[in-house]
Amino acid sequence: MAEPYFFGYGSLVNLATHDFPDPQPARLRGWRRAWRHTDLRPVAFLTAIPDPHSEIEGMIAHVPRNDWAALDEREWAYDRVSATQAVRHTLKHEAEIAVYAVPEHRHNDPTDSYPILLSYIDVVIQGYLRIFGPDGVDRFFATTDGWEAPILNDRAAPRYPRHQQLKPEETALVDDRLARIGARIIEHT
Repeated sequence: MAEPYFFGYGSLVNLATHDFPDPQPARLRGWRRAWRHTDLRPVAFLTAIPDPHSEIEGMIAHVPRNDWAALDEREWAYDRVSATQAVRHTLKHEAEIAVYAVPEHRHNDPTDSYPILLSYIDVVIQGYLRIFGPDGVDRFFATTDGWEAPILNDRAAPRYPRHQQLKPEETALVDDRLARIGARIIEHT
């Protein structure tokens, strides 16, 4: 019987944000990331979108207690989509793998009223840096759409519930990569 795993492509790559069992690097073919806002949340966040020409890095982890319902509740703004055949991994046993994605009919572009949180970006980039190194960070930026969206600088009072403290060199890396792509940072009001 296949064991249930899920593919994380954002904050779940940062192992400091969760204690899901058996996390391992993996790659998801046929998808890329995008920043989207939905009517389900007050800020923009990452989703996976189908793209036959793309592949993204992330982490797979075992579904705790084989309980998809509990994980579905945590990821309540997303649909669970089967991705077993699209994920490359190093597991030695059979796995049923899913990816969570916002339903397309709920996609909206981020706006100044519904921005991306810098504290969320910090967590994601910290995870990619620790697992995949600086080249992995660059691949994250290259395989994520929507960087023209406004980014709210909430570092002084992080709004992202699983925010992490970054080392100065990690903060500098995030700031450098955002500057390279010409990201528009808006200040917390």
